[in-house]
Amino acid sequence: MLAYLIRRLINAVVTLLVVTLVTFGVFFLVPKATGSDPALLYIGKQADPVAVAGISKKLGLDKPIMVQYGEFLKGLVVGRDYENGPDVTHCPAPCFGYSFKTSEEVWPKLTSALPVTLSLAIGAAVLWVLMGVSFGVISALRRGSIWDRSVMTVALAGVSLPIYFTGLLSLSIFVYWLGWPNPSYTPFFDNPLDWFTGLILPWVTLAFLFAATYARLTRANMLETLGEDYIRTARAKGLRERNVIGKHGLRSGLTPLVTVFGLDLGALLGGAILTEAVYNLNGLGKLALSSIRSNDLPVILGVTLFAAFFIVAANLIVDLLYGVIDPRVRLA
Repeated sequence: MLAYLIRRLINAVVTLLVVTLVTFGVFFLVPKATGSDPALLYIGKQADPVAVAGISKKLGLDKPIMVQYGEFLKGLVVGRDYENGPDVTHCPAPCFGYSFKTSEEVWPKLTSALPVTLSLAIGAAVLWVLMGVSFGVISALRRGSIWDRSVMTVALAGVSLPIYFTGLLSLSIFVYWLGWPNPSYTPFFDNPLDWFTGLILPWVTLAFLFAATYARLTRANMLETLGEDYIRTARAKGLRERNVIGKHGLRSGLTPLVTVFGLDLGALLGGAILTEAVYNLNGLGKLALSSIRSNDLPVILGVTLFAAFFIVAANLIVDLLYGVIDPRVRLA
């Protein structure tokens, strides 16, 4: 198990380094290749050449891309100094650089938006796993029944309808028609009740989309698993149906669900852009959207690397769970 863990950790670190290199190159090499100077985004297109040269020198934008990348990695670990003669600005670790538009550090922007996205993603994940797996198992056990057809019809609607449609529809019905409070984010430790009530509508809307997929996956996996010989053997031995379904059937069908769950949760932790935009939640997704509109490259880079980190971390956790669910994976 230790060797398996070490291999997965090394793969995760290498993957994250490759992602940071490619992402950094895309955000800072491509603009130069297209004739756009990132320094102009920082001080405006009407700035004089002397000011542009000073900003380029201070931010290190005049250096080769690999040197910039090395300093960027150094800043993430130990921090860095932006120097232009006597003008020195220290950026403590982890340093993601400075916003072109606000001249503020990127890291505080990310950390202030992260709790909103974290609350949204985890709350919705709990709902969609509970609903999706439960409905999928019941549909598999009652295959061909009215319940099965109804659940699969709802699942098809959930997969087909985009989040901006269901989100706006839920706002129209529950907020503007029924008079529910408008969704908002309140820090959990400030007021847990307001935190819960302010996010329940975004949770349900987001969970509806993912629960539909999980219900269909669970149903398909359970139907395949329940036809295996060891399930028939377990029933022939007189085991309770609850043990046959829960201990033998559901556990064997968990592997594909764990894979999808890790990818979905990791992607959402990087920012649920549409959900946050519809409900006006100031999370990572909305931060990325506003930064794209204003061409604020350092902030976009920070959100992208945040999302990459969460996806790599989620895949690492999934790999470790594989070793717990199926011991054969440890030998791969």
